[in-house]
Amino acid sequence: QVQVVESGGGLVQPGGSVRLSCTVSGTIFSIYAVAWYRQAPGKQRELVAGLRPDGNTNYLDSVKGRFTISRDNAKNRMYLQMNSLTPEDTAVYYCNTFSGLWDWGKGTLVTVSS
Repeated sequence: QVQVVESGGGLVQPGGSVRLSCTVSGTIFSIYAVAWYRQAPGKQRELVAGLRPDGNTNYLDSVKGRFTISRDNAKNRMYLQMNSLTPEDTAVYYCNTFSGLWDWGKGTLVTVSS
């Protein structure tokens, strides 16, 4: 079974930045299109950013220009750099394949507040 562990979340002020990390074990990480998802309080989980093995990316419209997804296949890790954060970015952030193939991890909470 695949395990994912997200980290890097915390409290950040509006306009601030954080970098989330996800470590994946139990699978051949490099072959998958990977993604970051988020779920805000009282809302459904949504796709935030996707990254294919060929390097092509896609982003939720509201985060374009602010968030950057990346990966390090040698370390089985993926990252989400988040800049210019707003309170609307407050959510639990999860990593997975683009299609949600892996079991969901616990996520990491990002709270944007002054």
